[in-house]
Amino acid sequence: MEKTVVLVIFNRPDKTLKVFDRVCQAKPEKLLVVADGPRRKFPDDVEKCAETRAIVDQVDWDCEVLKNYSDDNLGCGKRIASGLDWAFSLVDEAIILEDDCLPHPSFFRYCQELLDYYRDDERVMSICGKNVQFGRERTEFSYYFSRYSHCWGWATWARAWKFFDYDMKTWEVAQLENHLVDILDDDRVVGYWTRIFQSTYERRYQSASWAYRWLLSSWLQNGLSVLPSVNLVSNIGFGEDATHTTTTSTRSQYANMQTEEMQFPLKHPPYVIRNRKADQFEQDTLFDPGLMTRARAKLLRMIGKRVI
Repeated sequence: MEKTVVLVIFNRPDKTLKVFDRVCQAKPEKLLVVADGPRRKFPDDVEKCAETRAIVDQVDWDCEVLKNYSDDNLGCGKRIASGLDWAFSLVDEAIILEDDCLPHPSFFRYCQELLDYYRDDERVMSICGKNVQFGRERTEFSYYFSRYSHCWGWATWARAWKFFDYDMKTWEVAQLENHLVDILDDDRVVGYWTRIFQSTYERRYQSASWAYRWLLSSWLQNGLSVLPSVNLVSNIGFGEDATHTTTTSTRSQYANMQTEEMQFPLKHPPYVIRNRKADQFEQDTLFDPGLMTRARAKLLRMIGKRVI
């Protein structure tokens, strides 16, 4: 595979090995490895991080391997952000996988072809491997466009990542000028994302906030993401050793999702317009599932009053 793969690792050798095996099958010409350092309050991290990093030394094909390892623990937010800054200082485009994102083998070809296809189309900011429509067919083509970007297996270009704003310097202006209203065109959704971005800005979501920052950076460029018609990546990281996707996660339906093979040649849509219906479903189920619960409760109350 001609495209560069960025592999983000930490302290989970068992998960990393599974993802690394899929990278081995793809045999990229260049592999960039980003690793966070051990946490001081977790003595086992030193050994686990070392064991995880040793997996990368198993590369046995013609591949240039470059490493960006942190001695200190930066947290997954700052570590991934700084790691991608480093990666895109070296390459113009890359496929990005974290240590718990297990891709279907066809994911790599899907990303590689679309990195080429949309390389110069600045409307497209990222190519994602996750599909959370749970079997609902949203398009007759191989993929559709969305305002949501997903970081469980994705790809992008340096020309898009240059807009990434970790410090959220534009957030106050975006609020003042009501840019989210222009982008989202739904007061309820605007309220939801305003709370998320404000919390991120105030560093309340610092550990996971690189993805929120990337989403906002994309939106402020009026950017779109490519989402596949079938799910190409399974998150195998849910569990007690996870930072966010723990066993108590309310989003457990997204754990270990089944993947499917992407069919080739790709069927490209003849337009670049986001799929509003698919986006609405994601907003109501993935991002704000409480809305559905509240709507059902309201409906039941209305029915109850009519019965009475």
